[in-house]
Amino acid sequence: MAVESGATRVAHAGRVRLFGWLLMGFVAVAACPARADVMLHAFNWRYEDVTARADAIRDAGYRMVLVAPAYRSQGLAWWARYQPQDYRLVDHPLGDTEQFALMVQELDARGVRVYADVVFNHMANEAASRPDLDYPGASVLTAYEANRTYVDRQRLFGDLRYNFLSQYDFGPAACVGNYADVWQVQHWRLCGGGGDPGLPDLLDNDWVVSQQQTYLRALKTLGVKGFRIDAAKHMTFGHLNRVFDAGIKSGVHVFGEVITGGGAGESEYEAFLRPYLQHTDHAAYDFPLLNALRGAFGFGGSMNRLVDPLAYGQALAPARAITFTVTHDIPNNAGFRYLLMDPVDETLAYAFLLGRNGGVPMVYSDHNESGDNRWVDAYDRADIKGMVRFHNTVQGSDMQVLSNSDCHILFRRGNRGIVGINKCGSTVNTTVGMNHSVLWWYTDYVDTLGSGHVVRIAGPNYTFSLPARTARMWVR
Repeated sequence: MAVESGATRVAHAGRVRLFGWLLMGFVAVAACPARADVMLHAFNWRYEDVTARADAIRDAGYRMVLVAPAYRSQGLAWWARYQPQDYRLVDHPLGDTEQFALMVQELDARGVRVYADVVFNHMANEAASRPDLDYPGASVLTAYEANRTYVDRQRLFGDLRYNFLSQYDFGPAACVGNYADVWQVQHWRLCGGGGDPGLPDLLDNDWVVSQQQTYLRALKTLGVKGFRIDAAKHMTFGHLNRVFDAGIKSGVHVFGEVITGGGAGESEYEAFLRPYLQHTDHAAYDFPLLNALRGAFGFGGSMNRLVDPLAYGQALAPARAITFTVTHDIPNNAGFRYLLMDPVDETLAYAFLLGRNGGVPMVYSDHNESGDNRWVDAYDRADIKGMVRFHNTVQGSDMQVLSNSDCHILFRRGNRGIVGINKCGSTVNTTVGMNHSVLWWYTDYVDTLGSGHVVRIAGPNYTFSLPARTARMWVR
């Protein structure tokens, strides 16, 4: 989801039922074929920069890259990428169709799959510069004609001499006023306040659906292997399922953005995310787990909450989950910044997500669009790459919690790896019995995070020492 950074988040209210969350684990997942490889969100990167870093991305262990929306959009601000003008070609400040296609080709040659960010809820908010709802509009068509050779090279589909959407393809010019009202959220416009007319909301009529499907097929033809649905919370399930039918979903991994403030029992989860998981077979951002992480790592929280959050509805079923510590909306939209974690806690949370068994973990890396200076080239940080190495080494291994307290959690991944995380301000020493453990004796388990610490089990008990505010990820 993307609105201008001054947008505010409306508080959600209402008490709803606590049951039903388990159903999401039983929904068919045939349309989500992706392994639990690590995804890099190359947020607001130029396509040429992604291509130039293809070797570094592969060597760091990423197997999927989520890139900027691929269509025509204008404006230099990051949020302008989330305001489409025309699906029929790729043309915006981060690249064009030719650069996009080359990026996909180069990453594919290195075993890295490209995911495209798609925006199907709305078109660009251009009320100040256009008198109607014809898209891309007269001024853009004139620009196409003036640069016909280039434009034709960028064409994905359709006849670029004409508009492809009209006033009959949009809903009413009404702004969402109550974000707890599901009907408003799914049918009315996202507006920024102060008289902003909002983002024109697309209907799910036959023409709109056909154009969106043709666009997705064009991206698949270029080699795209996954789609992130922006603002999925604001689309009806009928629209989502008409566009993402069996043919479109064949061979690709689809996940949606449905922002919530928690898991089972939390109002947004019950009103939006649980129904989304019931009525589609898509994966989704695991906002329940993010909020469990924030609660566990936050002041006064307990790491015991992370022993089995799925059992309490505070995490999504593994096959449906995209796990993360931060998404692009959290630092860049004022209304979501409350979800930011302390930087050290965020690093420890990454160790948990990349160490645990479950979900597709996503690493966020930007160019300091928010001004926080925290995630610039984060994908290439030594500690993050060590976590990715751990994840790739133990993928497919079972998980067992060996020890936990308010301050720490210690778990193994099969017999290949061990993760220890201490959120508190003093060292935690915890002794674990080894007589019935599958961990190997007389073998070095070396910390992939570069501490040089080695675990070597040589008897029926082993005492793990976890330094303050630190993670250890030992691999055999």
